[in-house]
Amino acid sequence: MKQVSKWMLLALLAFAQFMVVLDTSVVNVALPAIKQSLHFSENNLQWVITAYALTFGGFLLLGGRAADLFGRRRTLLTGMVGFTVFSLLIGLSASPTMLIVLRALQGIAAALMSPAALSIVLITFREGKDRNTALGVWSTVAAGGAAAGLLLGGALSQYLNWRWNFFVNVPIGIIVSSLIFRMVPVHAKEVDHNDLDLPGAVLVTGGLMGLVYSLSQAPVHGWLSGSTLGVGAAALALLAAFVFNESRSKHPLMPLSIFRIRNVVAANVMMAPLYAGMLGIFFLTSLYIQTVLHYSPVVTGLSFLPFPLMIATIANIVPKFIGKVGYKPFLIAGPALVGASLLWLTHLPVHGHYLTNLLPAFIVMPLGVGMTIVALTIAATSGVPAKESGLASGLMNTSQQMGGALGLAVLSGVAASASASASALGPVGALVHGDDRAFLVAVVFMAFVLVVALFGVKQRRKGAAGTHHTPVEVGV
Repeated sequence: MKQVSKWMLLALLAFAQFMVVLDTSVVNVALPAIKQSLHFSENNLQWVITAYALTFGGFLLLGGRAADLFGRRRTLLTGMVGFTVFSLLIGLSASPTMLIVLRALQGIAAALMSPAALSIVLITFREGKDRNTALGVWSTVAAGGAAAGLLLGGALSQYLNWRWNFFVNVPIGIIVSSLIFRMVPVHAKEVDHNDLDLPGAVLVTGGLMGLVYSLSQAPVHGWLSGSTLGVGAAALALLAAFVFNESRSKHPLMPLSIFRIRNVVAANVMMAPLYAGMLGIFFLTSLYIQTVLHYSPVVTGLSFLPFPLMIATIANIVPKFIGKVGYKPFLIAGPALVGASLLWLTHLPVHGHYLTNLLPAFIVMPLGVGMTIVALTIAATSGVPAKESGLASGLMNTSQQMGGALGLAVLSGVAASASASASALGPVGALVHGDDRAFLVAVVFMAFVLVVALFGVKQRRKGAAGTHHTPVEVGV
């Protein structure tokens, strides 16, 4: 195999990640068209997004460990081929059930792709300046891809058909799979066994999926109903059993020793509520723009253009300063900016205007998101040995995707409950009231992130991020 520049390799892997992140949000703008075409009910519509985020997040630890056990390129290619095939089938969906099931399968394929791709980046770039730059690019894709999905989804939905939100993955997937096969070197597995800890995989996946399901169905059955509390309690019991299993297993899916690295713990705790707020906000604001402002799908997508532009700009700047001042200042300033933007959105009016009511938040929020995600990605992967790079990648992506799925479930649930209680305001007034209350809950998410940044993150000494470090040894 011809030697490939590590930067070309990064570009290819980042593009594969871009496809994964894009499909988290690309259907947001297409939801009204999907609802009408396949006759979705209002309560089931969010599952077009949640089914993907749920299985994606639920299987990420399994995907990350599979990359360590069976080889990174093999795992990445398996996920990419599955992702491409399921995208084609989703575009051919004839019923809500078919689409939701296929979206769930697409999420499993994405769970194989994402941690495998990031672990290749981690072993390609040594800790220090080059890795910080590479993770800055990766973070730009991770944060900007979701916003870019809204833009692409709007254009495809308006000028072609909602089905092209998925058909577009097919030719791209074939090309990227071919390039991965030719450019990505074969990586030997990092451990000397093939034990995948299936009991742990079943427990953590079932627990995470049950938790999101209980929260997403709470607005339908009631937050204190027996079904909501019962499923939630069962989910927590499964997660507790997972932790117990990991502490006793000879080859655990998630070695608990990785949590000895303080900043890895803090970064993952922060990542979940950050993505919870971001994915939920994209869902709610895209519906607000189309329902209240009556924008077309393509104009709705264009209204989110500040997100990828601002994130790309700030994500290219931040890594240069992290090497000088560390990541803690950015982990404080970023959530503060996002929280301020969300506070602004809590005052959205019924007769709103994009320039005055949305654009200020759409400029400030991506600045905060960009600097936070870059710093968190570096913090969550620093000091992790090569044999656990897949695990660290899967853990970080799990925090992102499960945070997003939980956030979407909670925020859409809060919005639905608040809207139902304000029916006297009329359909539009009730919707806006629900959105305002959901944005307020998202502010609480950001306040939590800020508290963890202040008291949970250990500041690295000046210049530390710019030099190479001996990895912290944490055993399997």
